[in-house]
Amino acid sequence: MLLTGLGLGIALGFAMQRGRFCVTGAFRDLWLTGSTRWLTAFLIVIAVQSAGVFALDAAGVITLDPQPFAWLATIIGAFIFGFAIVLAGGCATGTYYRAGEGLVGSWLALIFYALFSAISKTGALSTPVAALRGITVEASTIHGVLGVSPWVLVVALVTGVGLLARHHRRRRPSLPLVSLPARTGGIRHLLFEKKWGAFTTALIIAALAILAWPLSWATGRESGLGITGPSSNIVNYLVRGDPELIDWGVYLVIGILLGSFVAAKGSGEFRVRLPDVTTTIRSIFGGVLMGVGASLAGGCTIGNGMVDTATFGLQGWVSLVFMIIGTGAATRLFITGSARIAASPIRVPADR
Repeated sequence: MLLTGLGLGIALGFAMQRGRFCVTGAFRDLWLTGSTRWLTAFLIVIAVQSAGVFALDAAGVITLDPQPFAWLATIIGAFIFGFAIVLAGGCATGTYYRAGEGLVGSWLALIFYALFSAISKTGALSTPVAALRGITVEASTIHGVLGVSPWVLVVALVTGVGLLARHHRRRRPSLPLVSLPARTGGIRHLLFEKKWGAFTTALIIAALAILAWPLSWATGRESGLGITGPSSNIVNYLVRGDPELIDWGVYLVIGILLGSFVAAKGSGEFRVRLPDVTTTIRSIFGGVLMGVGASLAGGCTIGNGMVDTATFGLQGWVSLVFMIIGTGAATRLFITGSARIAASPIRVPADR
């Protein structure tokens, strides 16, 4: 059953690479251009997955068990993580699938992300992380706080996201875009050459996210998609050699790497690319902060931003907000701020 994690991971990595599904870009676009197209795609994944997860819960296939909300650690960790993904050039899954494309900078970010996830969860930083995560409130879900059925929130979310998606589809250019003649045909063209739309990719990812719940549950791992915990487990396994650490989630993240490699290779987008010194430093530092931030927050853009939000967990939605704020702070500091400095005219003092 563990191999189902590998298979689903391959499919997820393939879809994310071919669809260029970048959560970092979705958050960054809000601050750079004000565009909400990719954020809407991300919300589609949450909304569709939410309907599927609560249906699985109602059918008794899984049992959702909300945990106390570690509010302070979530706020601090999510902000750090959102800041870090701008430096690293991708979030958790984005780093995995870009590593599969051959980006050495993403490999560096991925290594330090996994390493500091392990350090924060079970190593030298585990005590302060656990202390912060021990500051909790009993309230754990939005529907629990409001005292309503979760299906009320599911309907509201699906309706709102559906309206957003319709808004973006109506704004698409009416004239067809010029494109090069197809080099291949049939299934190969659809998989490797044809451009995947943002919303189509989102629906595929949502279906995989729903499927992850019963597949993971069947192996004793009672959760859906997750990246930080499995990344930490890989490091701990390499250090301790404990086979119990190799769970469904570990197979999942390995599959994401393999699936993105297959997609990049098949579409001609795989190429080993070495980063410059600045990118190298930012990738390493970004990976470090990602590992610490995700451990504090209890999840990354997937575990919190995509999965816990689908169950209307307070941790997920608070984390999503503060990750976006953290991304905005880093965007202002490293992208728009740097651009303004570069564009500033050099003032030469007049001769006296």
